[in-house]
This record gives sequence, C-alpha cells and structure tokens, in this order.
Amino acid sequence: MDIVARAVLIGIGATIVMDLWAVLRKRVFGIASLDYRMLGRWIGNLPRGQFVHDKIGAASPVRGELIIGWCAHYAIGITFALLLLVLWGPSWARHPTPLPAMIVGVLTVVAPFFILQPAMGAGFASSRTPHPNTARVRSVLTHTVYGIGLYLSALLWSLVMPL
Repeated sequence: MDIVARAVLIGIGATIVMDLWAVLRKRVFGIASLDYRMLGRWIGNLPRGQFVHDKIGAASPVRGELIIGWCAHYAIGITFALLLLVLWGPSWARHPTPLPAMIVGVLTVVAPFFILQPAMGAGFASSRTPHPNTARVRSVLTHTVYGIGLYLSALLWSLVMPL
C-alpha cells in the first residue's frame, strides 16, 4: 500500500483515539479540550493576514469555522502519521512497535506549544493562560495519547491490510 494511503489510515485512527481521550476526559474529569471552531477561526483568518491573535475568541468569526477546524485537526493528525512513516520507513507500518509512535506523538506537542498556542493568544507553551503548567501537562498527555493511537492504529492496519 502507498505510504500516503497508510499515513491517512494511521493518522485518522490515531486522531480518533485522541478524540476519544478528549471525550473521556470531559465526561470523567470535566476537562474540555480545544474547541476546534477556534482552530477553524484561526485558519480562516490567515488569508486576511491575521496570523497572531491576542485572543482567538475575540477574533472575527469565520464562515464554516467548525468544519474547517475539524478538517484541519484530522489533516494535522494525518500529516504527523506521514512524518512517522517517513522517519521510520514504511516497514514500521508492517511491524509497528510502540517506541517510534510514542516519540512522534510526544514530539508533536511542539506544534501547539510553539505555533498554535502563541498564534491564538495563549502564549508560548500556554504561558498566557491562567494555569500554564496544568495546560502544558494536559497538552503533553493528549499528544502522548495520540502517540498511543499511532501505534494502535498502525497495529490494527498491519493486521487488517498487510503491506
């Protein structure tokens, strides 16, 4: 199977695992995850020349921001899965092991810490939030869960659709 197609399958699976974690976190602990409308709003304001916002919630709403945000969320998950396959090769997808998936999963926290959070007004690594360390731990944990999802998704697809 083509490496891009495999990345799509693994990335979608891993992102679903991350989303299931968010649902569990919300129901059990009452902790909300990122509102993907805000991601869509940020993306939707990019063509207007607005990359950094003081507070993304105060930015001009964008038509279709919810669907834009959710599509971007899954596209990012697929992109990181592709990165995993590029770094470890398509053979990893044939016989997935946890360590590469966990490494990539944890390293993906760089994107929100240094791109998304500052651009949306939360500061580098949530430094402008009321409880930065709590937000950081939650981000790292969520991206660790994504790494677990990368492994589990790759394992499932290696059994269902061997290369």
